Amino acid sequence: MDAILIMVVAFVGYVVAYQLYGRFVGKKIFNLSNDNTTPSVDMEDGVDYVPTKKGIIFGHHFTSIAGTGPIVGPAIGIIWGWIPALIWVLVGTIVMGAVHDFGSLVISLRNQGKSISEVTAKYINPRTRTIFFILVLLELWIVIAVFGLVIAIIFNMYPQSVFPVWCEIPISIILGYALYKKGAKVGIATTVAVVAMYVTVILGHFLPLSMPAIAGIPATGVWSIILLVYAFIASTLPVTTLLQPRDFINSWQLLIAMALLVIGVFASAFGGALNVVAPAVQMVPEGAPPMWPMLFITIACGAISGFHSLVSSGTSAKQVHYEEDALFVGYGSMVMEGALATLVIIAVAAGIGIAYNGPDGVVLTGTAAWTQHYSSWAAAAGLGSKIGAFVEGAANMISFVGVPKAIGIVIMGVFVASFAGTTLDTATRIQRYVIQELGSDVKASFLQGKYTATAVAVITAGILAFATGPTGTGALKLWPLFGATNQALAGLALLTITMYLKQNGGVKFLVGLIPAVFMVVMTLWGLIYNEVTFISAGNALLYIVNAIVILIVVWMTIETFAKWFSKNQAIEATA
Repeated sequence: MDAILIMVVAFVGYVVAYQLYGRFVGKKIFNLSNDNTTPSVDMEDGVDYVPTKKGIIFGHHFTSIAGTGPIVGPAIGIIWGWIPALIWVLVGTIVMGAVHDFGSLVISLRNQGKSISEVTAKYINPRTRTIFFILVLLELWIVIAVFGLVIAIIFNMYPQSVFPVWCEIPISIILGYALYKKGAKVGIATTVAVVAMYVTVILGHFLPLSMPAIAGIPATGVWSIILLVYAFIASTLPVTTLLQPRDFINSWQLLIAMALLVIGVFASAFGGALNVVAPAVQMVPEGAPPMWPMLFITIACGAISGFHSLVSSGTSAKQVHYEEDALFVGYGSMVMEGALATLVIIAVAAGIGIAYNGPDGVVLTGTAAWTQHYSSWAAAAGLGSKIGAFVEGAANMISFVGVPKAIGIVIMGVFVASFAGTTLDTATRIQRYVIQELGSDVKASFLQGKYTATAVAVITAGILAFATGPTGTGALKLWPLFGATNQALAGLALLTITMYLKQNGGVKFLVGLIPAVFMVVMTLWGLIYNEVTFISAGNALLYIVNAIVILIVVWMTIETFAKWFSKNQAIEATA
């Protein structure tokens, strides 16, 4: 019953927050109005700028920001206890993450759909645009390389997911053709597409596909190459061809998966099998860094993530049709992600205790199952390990709904891989936008072409992926930097949002300033902790790059406050 209480309290909190705080921020802080023309209408080109119904753009936006983030982060962060993880996810989502995503989207909507890094020049100064670009390029470089690897890992762990994941592509293209070329009814076309997708999920159970080594390149490396080629093609197609319809299907996949999980929580709890077996609070897990500040760095997606500002101001701002849709798309998507992260916490805090395959094939249950999987920080921190914890826990719970566990594992494996694929495509497309904007700023015409910029994005990610050999795992060398870098980006985006709101007068800026200060402090604290760790380990690559990130955060914070006070002085002098 404790798992049911956790879920109900959190979900009610999200709904109330959206209806009260979300609408307040939309109407009173950002003054949304459909009288304002959006970039998708002003700059419609049929490729990137396309006016889109809010339900479809919600699907794209949500699946792009989610990826594996709200799964891996909470599944690792719970090692400090389910209470700290849940509080951070709930509070972080409502007052930080949703404001961050929504604010980034609105600012971009009011600046020709430009990226948050580009508009920073307008609200702070041109120098901050340059240093922001460096941070964004670094983050997306890691994301593209790592998410290709994540999907490769999922394909290796769950070969039953390979067939349905790749079948989503033709299903999505046909759906897009039916909707945009033939004028098919959205409800009927979507139903057919979703049913077709789940038919492939069933078939995938009977048709597991394992990738062999090719030319001395192991399976993960082969998949990484294939996925990078896919990312190049997918991210250069018009958004209506693949991105929108695939993400719309994935949004329904999310709703179905979450519905199964919610029903599974009730069914397994009332069946007496679901009990929270994770510790409520565990301040000093074996080998783990301190909970403060690392909890706020480890759990990013599901609470607040800087990557979301790139999606909001990258692809989504170019597709929102009416400005008032931004509340549902920006704030609403983050609330939905918080709900997903809550279900992940329940799956790894309680679901894993129903049954867990331990060493030597021994099936463990209860606290023993959780302890086996979370015996130390080293055991908890692996990407594959945490994806496995969620998939196993979720499949355990939905088995009480009547879905065989083997099918449940395929459903959840496809769910995770599909979201990772969406993030890979979107990150590549956003990196292309960033490179094109940078090319425009430095007057480098060769970087402004769609295919050239995308090629630079994909090739550099490939170089990182294969920097350590043919396995495609090179990005893991920089992965320890990702969490703090990502949260640094969130803090800096909130600073930009704060400066935007400050121009409107009054105390509206507090909506952005309070979370901005918290995130900048936590991020710097985490970066400094990492710097000491990297130096102690003698890892020159990590401590040099980490030091650069520290410099960027400090520099932009100083520039922001300098702008803040110089503007006040100018006003006072005029008066």
